[in-house]
Formats: sequence, structure tokens, C-alpha cells
Amino acid sequence: MTEKDFLPKHTEALPESGKVAWKAPSNIALVKYWGKKENQIPANPSISFTLDACATRTTLSFQKKETTSKFSFDLYLDGKPKADFKPKIEVFFDRIAEYVPFVKEYHFVIETSNSFPHSSGIASSASGMSALALCLMDLERQMQPNMDPSFFMRKASFLARLGSGSACRSLEGDLVVWGKHESIEGSSNLFGLKYPFKVHDNFKHYHDTILLVDKGEKQVSSTVGHNLMHGHPFAKERFKQAYQNLTSLQAILKSGDLAEFVKVVESEALTLHAMMMSSNPYFILMKPNTLEIINKIWSFRKETQMPVCFTLDAGANVHVLYPESIKESVIQFVQDELVAHCDNGHYICDRIGTGAKKLIIPKK
Repeated sequence: MTEKDFLPKHTEALPESGKVAWKAPSNIALVKYWGKKENQIPANPSISFTLDACATRTTLSFQKKETTSKFSFDLYLDGKPKADFKPKIEVFFDRIAEYVPFVKEYHFVIETSNSFPHSSGIASSASGMSALALCLMDLERQMQPNMDPSFFMRKASFLARLGSGSACRSLEGDLVVWGKHESIEGSSNLFGLKYPFKVHDNFKHYHDTILLVDKGEKQVSSTVGHNLMHGHPFAKERFKQAYQNLTSLQAILKSGDLAEFVKVVESEALTLHAMMMSSNPYFILMKPNTLEIINKIWSFRKETQMPVCFTLDAGANVHVLYPESIKESVIQFVQDELVAHCDNGHYICDRIGTGAKKLIIPKK
């Protein structure tokens, strides 16, 4: 598919007003997306686990307005106006207006809330933008009642990507690929694709315990971080590595090889941070407690032979990944050894989920 496939087609009359709501999860990348081209196109393919508990709920109320010269919306986070989020939504609407021109026809009220604290250090852009994109597609579907469900999801992913790249991986579950890879038919730089191959039972019901090492503002924005890959001395090799790691992961997911899964996932996490440490300007996003946690995970794995591993996003927090079969032992390990390195002892227990869900709006 190309961008042209997502341009608007003939629609029925616009509804005067209404309200829709969706819940969309966050995701955690196994092979990392780091570096992008124009129009939110990834420099390398990535794959992620879709989470379950860490999610955003968004309600979109819409009312037709008289003028269509500019975007009109109010934005609320947890019931309170959030003016500092509005510029990002303006940019998002500007990027998607060609594909959903009705965004200029309405005044919107966007009410959003996260299941995790806003200050938790977990990026909410993936879940937030995917939830908003799904609401907009729900409105478009009212104008095209016969819309194919697979096209609905694909276009929602396409739109979400234009708000936040990784958001395109937060619509379906449990594994989503984003970025063109020759061995994955249907993979695209334009939208996320539900992983199309059979996955070994070892990777079903996987868990992600998120250790909140640093709940402060991000030291480096995602946009700045991605842009640092332009002209990076190791960028070309990094993109090749990510491509190869996704190839390797396909065989691992099929065979159920947990030891090889650990190697690929941890290497990807550390490579992401190595790119930041070797960029110009350079940054160290890990904190001392991040390293303490990593070393304790390595020691625990060596002592117990349990396939628990870590991954990192572009920050200090640690995602502890492990299969269902060792859940009780790992949770005990987290409580005994790792909580001490978390900000105020805070951590979140999550697991792999099935994707976004439409919410029922109670009738008045």
C-alpha cells in the first residue's frame, strides 16, 4: 500500500455531532526503532510486544462548526485542561488533514487519561496518539459504514504514526512489526503490521515488570534523539544490525529459544543507549540505579538459569521481561532485590496484551 490508498474516498454526509471512545495500550520494542526519515518514516524495521495494563483512554466529542479555516479543539488530561499538549495535537492534525479532511469541519473535545502516572517516565505518546487516531477513524467509519475492518486498523496505524512513530505499533497485539522487511510479507514503513507468523508457546503470556528508576522529565526528546542519527558515525551499521536482529528474532519466536531471545533483546537495548552515548551531542540516559538493576538481573539469571532479561527505552527505566512460567520467582526477585533501586519503590506489573479496544459510552 502507498499513502494514496489512505486518501479520502466518497463519504456519506458528515454527522452533526457525536462522541466516540477508545482504549489503546503502550508497547515495548524488542528490536528498536531509532532514527527516522521525513514524514515519520523509520530508518530501520522494529518489532514490539503490545502491553496491556499501561494504556490510554481517549474520548473524542465532535460538533460541526461553521468555518473550516483552522483546527478547533479543547484538550483535557485527567479532567484538567492541558495547554502544553495542544501544539503537538496541532502538528498531528496538520499532518493528517490530507487523509481525514473532516478534522477541519469540527470542534473537538479530547478527554484523555492514562492508566499509569503521567510522571512515571513511561512514554504516553504511543498509547495516546493511537487512541486518538482510532477515535478519528471511528468518526470516518460513520461516514463509510461499509469500511473493511482490516483497512480501518491499517489506516488508524498510518495516522497514529504521523503523531508518534511508535504509536503505529499500539493498535493490535501481541507482536507488531513496523518497517519494511523483505522476509515479512505486508510489512511497511507506513503502518504497523500484526506479526504474521506462528509464535512458540514460550512467548505467549509474556510479562513486563517496569521498574521506575527516574520519573522526571525526559532528558532528550524522542525527536531530538532520532535526529541525532543523521550523520551519526555508526548509523549505517546500526540500521543493518536492527534489520538482521529482526531476521534472527523470527527464527527465535518460531523455535521458542529463550536464551537467544535474551541475547537479542538485551543487545538491542544496550545498542540504543550506545547510539546516544556516541552521538554529537552525546547523552547518557541510564542512571546509576539502571546499571545496578541490570547487573542484578545478570547475576540472578546466572544463578538460577531462569530466562529473565531486561530492555530499555530511551531513558533510565528498566523493563524486566520474562515468561509466564517463572512469574512468581521473578516477582519475588523484583521485590527482594530491585525495588530498592526504583524511585520511591515504584514499579508497574504489566503483561502482553491483545491490542486496542473500543469503549462503550454510557447513554444518558
